[in-house]
Amino acid sequence: MEKFVIEGKKRLEGSLAVHGAKNSVLPILAATLLTGESVIHNCPRLTDVDAACNILHYLGAQSKREGDCMIVQSGNDCCCCIPDDLMRMMRSSIVFLGAIIAKCGKARISLPGGCELGPRPIDLHLDALERLGVVIEEDHGYLNCRSQGRLQGAKIPLPFPSVGATENIMIAAALAQGETLIQNAAREPEIQDLAAFLNACGAKVQIGSGGDITIAGVERLHPAEHRVIADRIAAATYLSAAAITHGDLTLTGVCPEHLSAVLPCFEEMGCRLAVDGSIIRLTAPQRLEPLRCVRTMPYPGFPTDAQSPLMAVSCLAYGSSLFVENIFESRYKQVPELRRMGADIKVESRVALVKGVPSLHSATVRCTDLRGGAAIAVAALGAEGESELFEIEHIDRGYEAFEQNLASIGANIRRDCTSQKPML
Repeated sequence: MEKFVIEGKKRLEGSLAVHGAKNSVLPILAATLLTGESVIHNCPRLTDVDAACNILHYLGAQSKREGDCMIVQSGNDCCCCIPDDLMRMMRSSIVFLGAIIAKCGKARISLPGGCELGPRPIDLHLDALERLGVVIEEDHGYLNCRSQGRLQGAKIPLPFPSVGATENIMIAAALAQGETLIQNAAREPEIQDLAAFLNACGAKVQIGSGGDITIAGVERLHPAEHRVIADRIAAATYLSAAAITHGDLTLTGVCPEHLSAVLPCFEEMGCRLAVDGSIIRLTAPQRLEPLRCVRTMPYPGFPTDAQSPLMAVSCLAYGSSLFVENIFESRYKQVPELRRMGADIKVESRVALVKGVPSLHSATVRCTDLRGGAAIAVAALGAEGESELFEIEHIDRGYEAFEQNLASIGANIRRDCTSQKPML
């Protein structure tokens, strides 16, 4: 068992390059099944990326890493089944379904795993694939899927702009016969990045100004090189760490436009921001102001993944902050751990009221999920004393070299191995 040992109250300052986006590279890796050899630059070193590569290997593809570059070679032969142990490693493994069906004409997968954030039904994925001509049957926790020949383009209205469902449709429809129209599609930057990769491989994907996506199916995709966009959630997390420590942090290699709903929150808390191209500099005040109301929404609204780190910062603001979670109903799992550190947070349904306290104190805490774990680490950076953070494998799923990055800008953080379970 590994843990982070974090001594708080160390001012963070310096410069940090932001790694490639986890939520972008995973569907791109799934799409490489259809492309022959592809070269993915700015591919972060994450355990979720390792899980995706394990699935690729099981399906018959080969991958190798060269620095920040992942080279994937997918042959003509393809296994059409993903076993239960691989599917359970991450929720986003469901995005492989569209690629497998498009390549093999059939698929057998178990239901996916990952962070438990409440219901994230895959019905949207399955209903959309059925519109493309896929026949789906459930078999004791597995999904048996097959198509009669080539997939057929269709009009697919999504009742909710699901990111995963949009990605699955885009990948599957790229090789369908005819045109597919996704109405009310997700508009996240990661969707645009997947479209850019598919188009580089010869697909015909167009994203309309209103959010609808049109895919004109092609006979085949070809190899391509692609650079993954920067991880906007990692950027928001490191900015949160700087804010809670009254720091001065410069992030490089980011796209400020992707953080358009997040950066105003830091300004509202009294931070000074300077944006120059792909560089963001945050200088935090000694006194943080509260956030009036943060409502998570589909892009371009405030991202649900950034809610947890901002909540950690608001624990030390002078006043009360309000959070409304509109995406996942179990997105406040970090709250009990923050309370262990002295935070004053009340939760009712999807609403959380955070009353800022003069200081947080050290505690033995655990990661509850990926973003919740990062939020607890942020709180520990701003707390007095030395905290122990367990179950850090959640953080490794989405943050490359988390402790090394923080240590490089002044944090006192180390990764320790222990055979003892935490006394929580």
